[in-house]
Amino acid sequence: MRKTFLVSAIFAAAIGCAPLTATIAQGAPGAGWHGHHGMAMGSHMYDKLNLTDAQRDQIKQLTQQSFSQAKSQRQTLREARQAYESAVPGSADYQTAAGKLGEAEADAARARVARQADLRAQIHQVLTPAQRDELVQIRQQRQARMQQWKESRQQNPSPPSASSSAPSVQ
Repeated sequence: MRKTFLVSAIFAAAIGCAPLTATIAQGAPGAGWHGHHGMAMGSHMYDKLNLTDAQRDQIKQLTQQSFSQAKSQRQTLREARQAYESAVPGSADYQTAAGKLGEAEADAARARVARQADLRAQIHQVLTPAQRDELVQIRQQRQARMQQWKESRQQNPSPPSASSSAPSVQ
């Protein structure tokens, strides 16, 4: 159940990035690239690479192609989710729909990872060797910051919320 929910949440987040593609398509340099994690392997990182206009255009085109290739997969998943939601719990149709939804979500997750890997490789080819090196450094710095954050959270855990520590009334 958790795995199905997690895959659904990740896929829903990916679908939620659709406005990013539309914003980038409007042509503003760097528009839509800030704060949108995951799209084009962390596209916000590209602002630090001093990309040429030609590189930005090429990356934008690659990202849009990757997004459009996923359209039929998203439609299949949407249909499976609708069939599951419309089925009556406890019925044979419900179990069948649940199984099909699980399979559709697993297929979508595999396809998404493969598409992202392909996109990342294509974008890597667009970058100059110096930009590739800079991207590696940016990623290493990001990982170091994440590790520091995790360690600080372990050393200073947040206090439990007031509602969870309140005694229960019977």
